Amino acid sequence: MADHLGKLLLRLSIGGMLLLHGIYKMQHGIGTIKGMLHVHHLPDILAYGVYFGEVLAPLMLILGIYSRIWAGVILLNMTMALWLTNFKGGTTLGAYGAWGAQSLMFFLLGAFCVIFLGSGKYAIRVD
Repeated sequence: MADHLGKLLLRLSIGGMLLLHGIYKMQHGIGTIKGMLHVHHLPDILAYGVYFGEVLAPLMLILGIYSRIWAGVILLNMTMALWLTNFKGGTTLGAYGAWGAQSLMFFLLGAFCVIFLGSGKYAIRVD
């Protein structure tokens, strides 16, 4: 039972916190992401993928619907974010000692964990 509860808490943590990033982008737009894509000579249309990675995928993760697949979407989204920011923050510390890439790596590594562990039994569909 404890391992299933742990999987649920992992899904809720990653999904819940990442969903807040997605809601922010829904409210304020994705212009910043389009700008980063331009720097790398990539088309604007790719910016809309953030809605899959930061809105739809977290919702599915929270519910436990095909969690491994949606964690893979989050992993891809975070890898793209890491690349688009040119690994900015990877070697810096914030004002209070937090790693510059801390939240990005939390989501990336958390998604890896869900891929390996699956949903657990407290999910709409256990995969």
